[in-house]
Amino acid sequence: MYLPCLGCSELLVSERGEACRLGYPCFMLSTLDWGIVAAYFALALGVGLWASKQAKSDAAGYFLAGRNMPWWLLGVSMVATTFSTDTPNLVTDLVRQQGVSGNWAWWAFLLTGMVTVFVYARLWRRSGVLTDISFYELRYGGRPAAFLRGFRALYLGLVFNVLVMATVSLAAIKLGGILLGWPGWLTLLVTCSITLAYSVLGGLRAVILTDFVQFILAMVGSVWAASWILGLPEVGGLEGLLSHPDVQPKLSMLPDLSDPDAWIPMLLIPLAVQWWSSYYPGAEPGGGGYIAQRMFSARDEGHAVGATLLFNVAHYALRPWPWILVALASIVIFPDLDALRQAFPAIAEDKVGHDLAYPAMLSLLPSGLLGLVAASLLAAFMSTMSTQLNLGASYLVHDFYGRFIRPDASERQRVVAGQVATGVSLVIGAGLGLTLTDAGQAFNLLLLLGAGTGGLFLLRWFWWRISAWTEVAAMLISLVVAAYFTWAHDAWTDMALAPWEKLVWGTGITTAGWLLSAFCLPHESPKVLRAFVQRTGVGGPGWSRWADESSAREATSPPVSRGLLQAFLGSVAVYAALLATGSGLYGDASLAAGLAALAGLAGWGVLKLQTSTHAS
Repeated sequence: MYLPCLGCSELLVSERGEACRLGYPCFMLSTLDWGIVAAYFALALGVGLWASKQAKSDAAGYFLAGRNMPWWLLGVSMVATTFSTDTPNLVTDLVRQQGVSGNWAWWAFLLTGMVTVFVYARLWRRSGVLTDISFYELRYGGRPAAFLRGFRALYLGLVFNVLVMATVSLAAIKLGGILLGWPGWLTLLVTCSITLAYSVLGGLRAVILTDFVQFILAMVGSVWAASWILGLPEVGGLEGLLSHPDVQPKLSMLPDLSDPDAWIPMLLIPLAVQWWSSYYPGAEPGGGGYIAQRMFSARDEGHAVGATLLFNVAHYALRPWPWILVALASIVIFPDLDALRQAFPAIAEDKVGHDLAYPAMLSLLPSGLLGLVAASLLAAFMSTMSTQLNLGASYLVHDFYGRFIRPDASERQRVVAGQVATGVSLVIGAGLGLTLTDAGQAFNLLLLLGAGTGGLFLLRWFWWRISAWTEVAAMLISLVVAAYFTWAHDAWTDMALAPWEKLVWGTGITTAGWLLSAFCLPHESPKVLRAFVQRTGVGGPGWSRWADESSAREATSPPVSRGLLQAFLGSVAVYAALLATGSGLYGDASLAAGLAALAGLAGWGVLKLQTSTHAS
C-alpha cells in the first residue's frame, strides 16, 4: 500500500524510510503511530467527559473547580499549560540563532515566579475573588474601578487571550504539517474540537485533570525523543554533538561577557528589566492570568504557595534540557533554513523559520516513538488552549457579562455564557494562528504589549497612591507605545531598534507615565484602602500615610523582606540546578557538583525561612 510522504506529499512510498520520487526520506506516520495519536485523543476526551460529570453548575465550580484543588495537581497544571507546542519551538529558535544562552530571554521570568510564590500567592488566595480582574473592584473604588474591570476583561479575555492562542496555534500548524502531513486548518479543526468538547463540558476541573495526563505524556515524549535523537549516527551521541564544530559556538550557558552586543540584550536586559516590567502569560509580575486562577482554585493559602513553587521548580529546572539538546542536534541535521526548505518542500514558505527545526527533528523518530511524541506535543497544545479558553471565558462572563450586561443572571446562565464565550474565543484564536509566521515574532510582540506595566502590578498591593486612574494611564500608555514601536518607529525614522531596545524604551516611557499619574491623579479613599487591607491582611510602609491603629492590626501577612529573601534564595536554587544539569551534560563534573551543592544550600535556606514563617 502506498501512502503520502510528508516531505513532498507524493503518493510514492510504501514504508517509512523509503525515498520518494524527489529523493526525500518518507516521514509518514505508521499505523502504530496513528493508533497512539488516536488513543490519546480518546483518552483526553474521556477524561474531560468524566470530569464534566463532577463539575458543578455554579460559576465558582465551573471556573475555579470548587476552590478545593490540591497543590500538586495545580502545580502540574501550571507546568502543563506553559508547556505548549510553541515552547520547544521557541527554545529551538533561540538556540539556533543565539545559542543556549539565548534562553535567558525566558529563564529570567523565574524571578517573577519566585516573587509570586513567596510574596503574592497568599495575598491572592486570601482576596477571595473569582478572577484577577475582579481584584480591581477590591483594590479600587467607584466608576474608574468599574471601567477598568470591564475594559481589562475585554482586553485580556479577547485581545490578549486570542493572541496567546494564536501563537500556540501557529506551533500546532507547523507540527501537524511536518509530523501528520495535515494542512493547518485540519490540525486545528481536530485538536480544537476535542479541546472545546471537554473545556465546555467540564470547566476548569476538566482542564486540570487533563493537564495532569498531558504533562506526563509530554515529559516522557520530550525526554525519550532527545535520547533517541542523540543516538542518530549523524549526531554521534552526546560526545559527538558537543564536539561538532557548528554546535560548539552555541553551547555556552552564558553570553560572551566581553561583548556588550551579546550580554546586554541576552542577559542584562532580561534580568534587570524584562522580568519585572513585562506582562507575559504565565509570568505576570505579582501573579495573574491562569497562575492566579490556579491559586484561587487551591484549597487554602498553603496549597496556593505549594502549587506555584512546584510550577517554578519544574518549569525552569526540570524541562528545558531535552528541548535544548534537540535544538543543538538540529544544527547538525538542518544547519540552515535552506536545509529545512529542501527537506520539507510542502511546507508553506512563510512558515519556514528556525522554530520549524524542532518538529523537523522529530520527523526522524522511529515508528511508535514518533506517534508518542506527536501525541505529547498535541497534548501540550491542547493543554494551553483549554486553559486560555477557560480563563478568557471567566473574564468575559464574570467581569463583563455578569458585572455590566446581566448582573441578575443566574449561576446556570453564567455557565452557559461561559460555554458560548469559550467557543467564540477558540474560533478567533485558531483563525489568527493561521496568519502568524514565527514563534519569536509573537514572543517579542507579547513582551512589548505589556512593557512597563509590570512595576505597577507589583506595587499596587503595597503602595496606597496607586489608583484605578494609575492603571488606566499605564494601560493606555503601554498600548500606544507598543503600537508605535511595532508598526511606526522603523517606518518613520532612520534608526531601526532591536527588540530589546524597544522593550527598554517601552518600559521607561510607560513606567515614567504611570508613576507621574500616581502623584497627579486622584487616589483612592481611605475607606476603600482600609477595606482592602482588612480583606487581604497586607501591610508595610506603603500604607503608612493613611493606615490607623485598627487597620494596622489587620496586617497579617509575613514581612515582605522575608518573602523577598525567600524569592532570592529560591531563584538561586533553581538557577543553580538548571546550570548544574547543563554542566553535567557538558562533562564538567566538578562545576556540576558545585552548582548542585549551591542549589541544595539555597533550597535549605528557603525551607528554613518557611518554617520560621509558620512558627511566627
